[in-house]
Amino acid sequence: MISERRLAILNLIIEHYIQTGEPMGSKTLCRLLPYSVSSATVRNEMAYLSELGYLEQRHTSGGRVPSKASYRYYIDSLMVPEDISNYDKQMIDEALAVNSGDPERLLSDAAKLLAQYTHCIGFCCAIEDPLDCIQGVDLIPAGKSKAMLVMLTMGSKIKSSLINIPCALDDEFRFLFYEVVQRLFIGTGLTEVNLSLVQRCVLIAGERIFDLLPILTSLCSLCAEASQSRLTLEGETNILSHEELGSEVYKILSFLADKERMIDFSATFAESNVQRTMFIGNENPLFELKNTSTVISKFTYGNNQSATLGIIGSTRINYKRIIPCVEYIFNKADSLLTANH
Repeated sequence: MISERRLAILNLIIEHYIQTGEPMGSKTLCRLLPYSVSSATVRNEMAYLSELGYLEQRHTSGGRVPSKASYRYYIDSLMVPEDISNYDKQMIDEALAVNSGDPERLLSDAAKLLAQYTHCIGFCCAIEDPLDCIQGVDLIPAGKSKAMLVMLTMGSKIKSSLINIPCALDDEFRFLFYEVVQRLFIGTGLTEVNLSLVQRCVLIAGERIFDLLPILTSLCSLCAEASQSRLTLEGETNILSHEELGSEVYKILSFLADKERMIDFSATFAESNVQRTMFIGNENPLFELKNTSTVISKFTYGNNQSATLGIIGSTRINYKRIIPCVEYIFNKADSLLTANH
């Protein structure tokens, strides 16, 4: 069991390092402790905490800095979270309400807020659903020879595309389009919408298939896009200011640029029994993120759709300010997803 004095020393060293990035020596600790104690005693206590694996000494004559393991102890046992201001709560609520009816845009907005309020990388990932299918398709006139194609899936995904139409968008043409969509596309799985299905439209459209072709081709593209997992990153440049990462920051950015492994990580987490968690340092299952603190939460909405949302920053982030803010954004996003779907 760690004594009260040792806990006070550990807490001071961690919070000093989070604020300044500098090690703390015994003399500074003596001035900050609320009771009188000698430098020799403090050095002994620091040595004990180092033996436990909570402190590190970069130079022989230098002060101590927290280890990655100490951040976990700090969060679980020492940290006093800061309250979020009512103003910030209102700003977050208003920003998330804008696209509350569109889950993917809502999650993307949440990732932007996470990046903005934490100065870390915010991310969200909509996980692919092999069973998702088309619920509705609409064709909206958008000026001369143009139309907006809008598709809604059973999984609450909304996709749209602006198309050039080679003919007049009159009632006859729209009636034909909706007949084709109703007979061949509504209720069809996203992965089953392909050029082979488009060829079957000839039986209904006849010679007018050439007029419909741009729209049907675009519908195939929208289905292909909606059927895949989608990772969105926000605030990647924020991590450049995390000086303690050094050259590691470029490895992290290179890893995230690839996206596929981060998508796999998100999909695996979404299938786990854990709702939300924080990986600190070596707790991270991804080698490339071993020098980061990664917070991730999963969400379920609509027709059993799943997604993840989180942040990636250095292990030296301001936990007592950031964690309450992240939790608030997570909870607000979850409540909106649940309320609207």
